[in-house]
Amino acid sequence: MLRRLDLRGAVPSAADVRRLLPRAAIDVDAAVDAVRPVCEDVRTRGDAAVLDAAARFDGVRPASLRVPQAALDAAADALDPAVRDALVEAIRRSRVVHRAQLREAVTIEVGPGLTVTERWVPVERVGLYVPGGRVAYPSSVVMNVVPAQEAGVGSLAVFSPPQRDNDGLPHPVVLGACALLGIDEVYAAGGAQAVAMAAYGTASCPPVDVVTGPGNVYVTAAKRLVRGVVGVDAEAGPTEVAILADATADPAFVAADLIAQAEHDPMAACLLVTSSVELADAVDIELGKQVPATRHRERVEEALAGQGAVALVADVDAGLAVADAWAAEHLEVQTADAAAVAARVRHAGAVFVGPHAPVPLGDYLAGSNHVLPTGGTARHSGGLAVAAFQRQVHVVESTRDALHAVAPRLAALAGAEDLTAHADAVEARFR
Repeated sequence: MLRRLDLRGAVPSAADVRRLLPRAAIDVDAAVDAVRPVCEDVRTRGDAAVLDAAARFDGVRPASLRVPQAALDAAADALDPAVRDALVEAIRRSRVVHRAQLREAVTIEVGPGLTVTERWVPVERVGLYVPGGRVAYPSSVVMNVVPAQEAGVGSLAVFSPPQRDNDGLPHPVVLGACALLGIDEVYAAGGAQAVAMAAYGTASCPPVDVVTGPGNVYVTAAKRLVRGVVGVDAEAGPTEVAILADATADPAFVAADLIAQAEHDPMAACLLVTSSVELADAVDIELGKQVPATRHRERVEEALAGQGAVALVADVDAGLAVADAWAAEHLEVQTADAAAVAARVRHAGAVFVGPHAPVPLGDYLAGSNHVLPTGGTARHSGGLAVAAFQRQVHVVESTRDALHAVAPRLAALAGAEDLTAHADAVEARFR
């Protein structure tokens, strides 16, 4: 049985929700102290430090940090046909969604003779991190690479940990996914050392402008450490799902979806928010049936015991308030009139509407991005998108008359800030 929290009295405050509802403890600050010497070593010694870190943390010393093209080609040829077909379709769907995110340049006429054009310019080079811990994540190759390509980035490098059972190369399915996407620059580097390699550059790898992609706490800590040297996406911690459900939900579906998220990681957080005690009871029964039959039973049991819970609420409105306060990475809405309820959600990395849109659809084939904010950061951050690989540039054009018209106001503001040379620079044009 999942532990239960009875919130059917007054709707708790956002602070109370964050305090009461379970999430795995993750101390990025402590991890920063742990990875700082690793990153500094890579900054000063380059490739040699990355190789030493691979031997220490991954248990293998790659023959070469850069994956040979022949290995990429061989991995593509060796892909299981069903996996290849699924990846090709995932790439296609992801391109449809991310291409629609592109913004056209917009020119705004502020006044006669004065325009501001807003342009979106891609960064030149990106480093894309693909995890390689308990399982391989070829889907994360798609989620990183496609938005960067659609953004117009010219130089893409993928980093993924070397595998002891693959001769020090990243997982072959990851390599195959890279090949399908036309990526020929792949490095057998994982963890904090890969982030440092991308950010600082080494003899074999030119530095990048932006680093994105999910990873463990050490990858997250390294991204925090190099932020400012490079741009980074949102910090990602242990994965999580919240399911907002009422009495109309199918308990077998709800249980299956909780198990699917728990399968990722023993630290995964799995929350059911419901107004129906009957549903909560039925979900417990279904978990009792389904958990023993799942492949990764021990991992699932650890996650559900550690960060699994049912929050009982008075009604769907109260449940929505709780879900918004918890700000889940993934939020499923399985209620009557689910689309209308989902339209009211304010804080979630991604929202999955109705009984036939489970989180695994978004993980692989919805076309949406599965690199999403965790740990409540969905209150202020969004998922990985084209915008992460572009920067906004304002282009200002003005005629002489337009500048002359604003000169007195400009001089007044410059004077208020005691920046008289600002006003002089304008006045010089009319002497």
